[in-house]
Order: sequence, then structure tokens, then C-alpha cells
Amino acid sequence: MKFIFDSDVWQEIFGSIKKSKLRTAITIIGVLWGIFLFITLLGAARGMENGFDKEFKNLATNSIFLWAQSTSMPNKGFQRGRQLRLKRQDVEAINKQVPEIAFVVPRDVQGVFGGPPAKVKRKTNSKTYKLFGDYPTLDNVNKVKILAGRFINVNDIDNEKKICIIGEKVVDELFEIDEKPVGDYLEINGSFFQIVGTYKDNGNSFEGDDSIYIPFSTFRKINNTGDNIGWMVIAAHKEADILKVEKDVKTILRRRHNVHQEDERAFGSFNFGEMFAKITGFVKGIKFLTWFVGISTLIAGVIAIGSILLITVKERTNEIGIRRALGATPSNIKGQIVLESVFLTLVAGILGIIFGGLVLIIINSTLAGGDGFPFVNPTVNIPIAIGAVFALVTFGSLIGMIPAQRAVSIRPIEALRDE
Repeated sequence: MKFIFDSDVWQEIFGSIKKSKLRTAITIIGVLWGIFLFITLLGAARGMENGFDKEFKNLATNSIFLWAQSTSMPNKGFQRGRQLRLKRQDVEAINKQVPEIAFVVPRDVQGVFGGPPAKVKRKTNSKTYKLFGDYPTLDNVNKVKILAGRFINVNDIDNEKKICIIGEKVVDELFEIDEKPVGDYLEINGSFFQIVGTYKDNGNSFEGDDSIYIPFSTFRKINNTGDNIGWMVIAAHKEADILKVEKDVKTILRRRHNVHQEDERAFGSFNFGEMFAKITGFVKGIKFLTWFVGISTLIAGVIAIGSILLITVKERTNEIGIRRALGATPSNIKGQIVLESVFLTLVAGILGIIFGGLVLIIINSTLAGGDGFPFVNPTVNIPIAIGAVFALVTFGSLIGMIPAQRAVSIRPIEALRDE
């Protein structure tokens, strides 16, 4: 430890560095680039991961959106091209027969899939909006961001209440700035509904800010849909195989609706769980690639330091011989060279972390909060950054042993003869 704080040792180290400034600069840049690349890529991967987490935090990620279409194959006397409709009884059957399912949310809508939107009036204002009939469990699948009031509850469903939750855009178009919508009334398709809540689009919802929610039972009553439902959202348990769940659900529906078991067009679906698994797999692949490239580049940079020091030792053979003749011990010679290696590695590592951090700040200010690529808070954990520097110093010490051993292996008399 005393050797590290010896001013003469540091004078010799700095003197050696000054003699070969270009070579030293190239060496530092090599290691700096390695840790800079490591920090930048790792932070960017974390930013992507945070971005996707934020993008999908309001959604049940292991879920399926499923709807009925028309048959493409004849079956049991039924001709192809038969239009199918999902039923409330299908929801109950799926819940009972597929144990991997957490819950099924039946949904209905007016104003989507080609149908006319709902006619909405307030005082002298008249507009058309999408109208959704939903259960309270929708909040478990696609969380509704309530601004004021509340969402649909079980009591609303049981009593077929004429209440509604309206989007932010609906508020802006039908109400003045100083008016409070909650508690007021809207005329929807000729019936009056009390507003019990307002919501804001969470950025990835199907509904948007220009929609109105009403209880599913109320929607069914005023539109006379009976047991028919528009589509359903199926949320499976987190550990469930979502592809198997989708297959099992479609098998049940084909059987219930007398559809040929090989008819793949009868029921349409969007497997959000499968898509989310691909996204998370992509992020994991990026993180693995980041670690691989970063560590490889770090090792390459440290090896470059060892190579440079070997050349330095060769050039300083005569100097080493003089020092040995004047009484310098092998441990002094070896310690100086190892210390020089550690010093160069440490300086390069700290600079690499600083530059990497600055680049991540610039990237975050450019991409975060935008409407494009999901990217939030690209950071690197402090323990990882410290660990990277520690690893650099360790590698620098080990690689410095090679030229150090080469230096002390030279006999003083041979070193003094070297030109």
C-alpha cells in the first residue's frame, strides 16, 4: 500500500506516459470505448424495457382478443359462409372448461366494425361517439384511467342502470371549461344517462378519448341484443401457455357453434400474450447481446493495454537495467508496471462511464415522452457501473502482470547492454 503512495513511483509512471503520449491516448481510447459501449448499450436496453413496461402496464399482457366471423367449411348440414355470433353462454363455458383462464370479459360496441356510432345530445350540442357496453372486470384487462368520478360497478350491471363514463374528448366537445360533467346527464340514442365518471386514454387503448362506457346489461337492453356479445377478452394466468389457451378456447367454441374443428376462419383472434412474449424475448436478446459485446470490447481494450505495456517495457529495457543496478528490487519494477496498467484502465473506465451517461441523457431527452418508439429512463444500475470499473481494474492488474514479469526477467547486465 505504501508503494502506491510513493511520489517517485508516480513520477516515473507519468514520465513514461509523457514519453509516448500518442500510444497512451490510443490505449485509453480503446478501453474507454469498451466501457462506453457497454454502458450505452445496457442503458439503452433498460430504456427499451422500461418503455415497453410503461406501454403495457395498463393491459393484461397474457390475454387474447377473440370475435366471431363466418365459417369457411361446411359441417353437420350447415353450409360454409354461415355468420356466427358469440353468446354470453360461451363466456360461462370457457370459464368453466379452461382452468388456465383468470377471467373472460364480454364486450359490446356501437360505432365500430362498420356500424353507426351512437347519437349523443346535451342541450343544443349533438355529436356521435363510439358506445361500449362493458363489465367492471374490463378494468382488470385494460385499466381505465379515471379523471373524475368512478367506473362501472356490479350494482350498475345488476340493476341495468343508465349511467355512463365519458372520454376526455367528449367532455371537451359537450361541456364548457368551467362545467363539471360528473352528475350531469347526456341523451344517448334517445335515452338519458347520468355521467358518473370521466376518463383519459392511457395511450394504448382500443377506445380512445372519444368513447362512452355504459353497463353491459344496459347496452344489451337498449339495443335488444339478447345473449349476443360483440367480442371477448380472455386473460390467462401469468404462467399459462397462452397459445394453448387460445387453441382450447377455439376448440370449445367450434364445438358449441357446430363449426368444423379444422375451420380456422370461423373465429378471429389477436393473441396479445404471444406478441408480448416476442417483445420481451427481443428485449432479453438485446440485453444478452449488450453484455456479450460490452464485455468482449472491455477485454479487447484491456488486452490492448497489456500489448502497449509490453512494447513500453521493450523500449525501457536500458532504463530498467540501470534501476536494477542501482538497487531497485524486482517487486518495485513489477509494481510500477502493474500500477501503470491499473491507472490507465481506471482513467479510461471512469471517462467511459461519464461519456456513456451523457449519451444516455441525450437519448432520453430526445426519445422519452414521445409518441414513437417506447423508451423511458435509460439507466444503468450503480452496482453494475461500479462492478464494470472493478472488473476493468482487475483485468488491468492481471494483464499488467505480463509486461511486469517480462521486465523483471531481464538480467541487469543484459539490460545495460541493450541499445
